[in-house]
Amino acid sequence: MKNLKLAAARPDFSRSIIDVSGVKLGGEFVVIAGPCSVESEEQTVKTAIAAKKAGATMLRGGAFKPRTSPYAFQGLGLKGLKILDKARKETGLPIVTEVVDTRDVSWVGEYADVLQIGARNMQNFSLLREVGKSGKPILLKRGMYSTLEEWLNCAEYILAEGNPNVILCERGIRTFETYTRNTLDLSMIPAVRRESHLPIFIDPSHGTGILSMIEPMSLAALVAGADGLEIEVHIDPSCALSDKDQQLSVPQFERLMKKLEATRAFMLELDSRIDSEEKGSAHGNAGCQPGDAAGNNTAIGQQGSASSDQSRINPEAGHFKDSVD
Repeated sequence: MKNLKLAAARPDFSRSIIDVSGVKLGGEFVVIAGPCSVESEEQTVKTAIAAKKAGATMLRGGAFKPRTSPYAFQGLGLKGLKILDKARKETGLPIVTEVVDTRDVSWVGEYADVLQIGARNMQNFSLLREVGKSGKPILLKRGMYSTLEEWLNCAEYILAEGNPNVILCERGIRTFETYTRNTLDLSMIPAVRRESHLPIFIDPSHGTGILSMIEPMSLAALVAGADGLEIEVHIDPSCALSDKDQQLSVPQFERLMKKLEATRAFMLELDSRIDSEEKGSAHGNAGCQPGDAAGNNTAIGQQGSASSDQSRINPEAGHFKDSVD
């Protein structure tokens, strides 16, 4: 893509791994879970404990909530950050929280392990430069009307400030479809893997806005090669002060995590089986000469071997193994 110097795919197709307190984003499949908004200490800490028990490795929670309506709940601000800090001390989970103002970056960074740039601020270039200077890992959400090239150029703003720790997050785009809150664009997973070295996460909660769709879209994202998920979970969604219709209950999240682990194991087994078959095919045809009856299959064996080699350098081949091993 034009003008990409730091976010573009590397010649050897190697991908960035970002270490956040021992959690390797891009090196293992990571689930970030937690409430849409920090509402109280009890709500946040209980949700964090339940999320960790189910298998989440990072905690999300909004202390600042930019909302469509100025009268909607806007978050608890500093009090919310202190509650997130308490939840981190209780669980050991690193914190992902949104920053919305250039003036807040330094002191929000004192509490957050990862600073999130929301969809509405994806092209807030002053904010992008400021978080780039912070040195903190940045979770950059795709704007609801933005192309892949625009999204990656926004990542470039952060990277150009000397901050290499950028994680992309697809959270749905605005289309003519009104059935879902947004249109979750899972095609961005292979697209990002082809065009960039940065980790790619999926937010199925905002991406669909429909509770029943979060599980299938999460599983689809895993199979498509996403590096992780950011999912909204609440100890009691019926009482949530924001986005109650798209927050999983603890039992629903536990079930999803079990399905994700089973799907991950299946995909790894499938990759391993196909690799073995390709190697066996290549060895079985090694002695065949072109022109022989058996030699007609030599090309197939060679193609299989080439495909296996290709999986080590091509982001579209063997992508699942790369994303979860």
